[in-house]
Amino acid sequence: MLILGIILLIIGFLTGISILWTIGIILVIIGLVLWVLGAVGHSVGGRKHYW
Repeated sequence: MLILGIILLIIGFLTGISILWTIGIILVIIGLVLWVLGAVGHSVGGRKHYW
């Protein structure tokens, strides 16, 4: 999710499509939250780790 968000940010920036920029920011934030939760040992979606 994090990588997809970064890709959408880049595409949105290069093409000037603001909806891709917005979706990219949302996916990056969600990806970072899930990554941090998984890194500190909390179960995410029933799994011990998330990557």
